[in-house]
Amino acid sequence: MAMFLNILQGILFFRTFVPSYHTLLFIMAGIYLHVPFCASRCVYCDFYSTLHLEKRKDYIAALTRELRLRKHYLEQDGQTPAIQTVYIGGGTPSTLDTPLLEEVFNILYATYDIVPQAEITLEANPDDLTLPKIHELRTLPVNRLSIGVQTFDPDKLRLLHRRHTGIQALQAVSDCQDAGFENISIDLIYGLPRQSLEEWDADLSTALSLQVQHISAYALIYEEGTRLWKMRRQHIVEEADEELSLKMFDHLIDELSANGFEHYEISNFARPGFRSRHNSSYWQGIPYLGCGPSAHSYDGQDRQWNRPDLTGYIDHVGRASRPADFDNAPWIEKEELSLYERYNDRIVTALRTSDGLDLNRLKSDFGQTLYDHCLQAAAPHLRDGLIERISSTREKQVPNDLLKLTRRGLFLSDGIMSDLLYVAD
Repeated sequence: MAMFLNILQGILFFRTFVPSYHTLLFIMAGIYLHVPFCASRCVYCDFYSTLHLEKRKDYIAALTRELRLRKHYLEQDGQTPAIQTVYIGGGTPSTLDTPLLEEVFNILYATYDIVPQAEITLEANPDDLTLPKIHELRTLPVNRLSIGVQTFDPDKLRLLHRRHTGIQALQAVSDCQDAGFENISIDLIYGLPRQSLEEWDADLSTALSLQVQHISAYALIYEEGTRLWKMRRQHIVEEADEELSLKMFDHLIDELSANGFEHYEISNFARPGFRSRHNSSYWQGIPYLGCGPSAHSYDGQDRQWNRPDLTGYIDHVGRASRPADFDNAPWIEKEELSLYERYNDRIVTALRTSDGLDLNRLKSDFGQTLYDHCLQAAAPHLRDGLIERISSTREKQVPNDLLKLTRRGLFLSDGIMSDLLYVAD
């Protein structure tokens, strides 16, 4: 799962009207549901998925049981937070029949306090978005679609083993808009084998013509063990030149910014008011519950995740009958985060965003020593113009003191973040 592993009008609303971040942790949360099914597997994907579509009903039975029994996970001091976002990812959630999705939403709304204006996202493949399917989705609480386009180039789509064509992608977005979906995101990938800068610019031009509200764009990564990784080892494909990939990223920023998109996170662009509230909550450290095989959860202090095993998930969760069955369960792995690990998480997630790293919060949450370490490590990058420190005072609010990556810093973000991390002896 990509950490990918996100509520009202985005985080900024709560910064304005909620007294403090610590209060925020206890009143809001998100839910992530991992749907592991795919009709075929893309060559680059390393997310947990399976082609065993015949297990969908058994999976939904286990998933709804987990949702009922794990409500306690999000409780803080006896209080159950309001659910601001639900994200159904995968895999390919659009492979689920509508009655199965209805079962999930029935349990969600019966079990959790989901606010009326919650962001409810469903990931979908273009070829699944037939007119009947789209109109069925309109009967569900889904109000945001994340469509996996990746590219409009037919040759590149075949290389990636995507099931759709560029024409199908265009038609799917248009049909969703005609059906009334007003919050649509599309995913793009650049740095594909043999992809030229001109071909990438053509993809950007086509994407902009769709008038969607959100675009996520990622450089192709050759994850170890994937079919693409093996194809590179066998010299079937060659990895894109780093300089070319940087030019593509540069063009991405220029084109989307010129067309009214906010570059609010390294790989994410949104029209004003359409940032992904679910993903933003990850970067802000908001607690979330993850259900389904391989799904991760975070309670504000520690992480845990279900093992990536659909058969084991269906078997173990299917036999659970009480919340205590999920405490120290053999199918769940846990990681207790130290102060230093939580500090490192904050560095990596906050610096990815245009909001930047809040130094006041950093000091109050992690203490003077780590605050001083951060500033000392940031000093050379500040001198080189890769990071900027922004201080301002808003009326009736604590002064802002932020570290943010500059435009040049975005291209070197991994190295900069690494320098700011704390490595315990």
